[in-house]
Amino acid sequence: MIRAKKTLGQNFLKNKDILKKIVEAGDIRKDEIILEIGPGKGALTEFILATGNKVIAIEKDIRLIPILKEKFSKEIESGQFSLFEGDALDIDYSKIELNSKKFSIIANLPYYITGKFLSNTLENKIQPKKIILMLQKEIVERITGEERKNGKKIFSEKENILSISIKVYGDAKFITTVSKKNFSPEPSIDSAILAIYNISKYFFEKNNINEKDFFDFIKLAFSSKRKKIIKNLSQKFEKKKLEKKKLENIFEKLNLDKNKRAEDLILEDFKKIYLNLKI
Repeated sequence: MIRAKKTLGQNFLKNKDILKKIVEAGDIRKDEIILEIGPGKGALTEFILATGNKVIAIEKDIRLIPILKEKFSKEIESGQFSLFEGDALDIDYSKIELNSKKFSIIANLPYYITGKFLSNTLENKIQPKKIILMLQKEIVERITGEERKNGKKIFSEKENILSISIKVYGDAKFITTVSKKNFSPEPSIDSAILAIYNISKYFFEKNNINEKDFFDFIKLAFSSKRKKIIKNLSQKFEKKKLEKKKLENIFEKLNLDKNKRAEDLILEDFKKIYLNLKI
């Protein structure tokens, strides 16, 4: 019997209804390849393969490779299923048959690597069409601005670096809450399914924005959560009073409150500030 490894952040999903919802959220089309990250024992893999699509899986836990190979030997032989041993953070898409945009990602990742994985994937030259993954419920709520309590939806415009980093590339959607009871071993908190649709670099191309420069700007804006955004941004100018004054003028021009913190602004605000600073 294979036990979950705490060092790999493993929690195996055991509810078939949830597995089905994950695949349904992927809205899988006939012509696309599915890249599954962290197939584990293959529970979700079965549902993905049932769509008839080509599936490429990356698994880091070497103990699970022979189990997956035996379980899906027919699909491997037919060419529908390809299995690679490796780390989700080191994937070279060009080397695993993913040179086009006709692929989507379905991932059951350890939560502690999700931020790094998303930045690696979304900033990559070879981008997926969409990403479906499981995260802590509170993080999905923050990313999408949608909180669910007692079956009711509550929307918030509070932002953080992760939510901004996702929204510049695609449309984030809260799919459903997944109770911690659906996992083995049972984690301490509930999860939720996050979908990121329509992934592209259109935001940067349309606005003639450099990706790295923009993210450096965002990181600076959020560099001190308790400080006002204008205070954080003015750090870049240090003792250059003229530049700090320019920043204050930009806020006035855009009709933005200089007393706001970064989390209180939306993506459109950040875009306007950045573009005005570039002028």
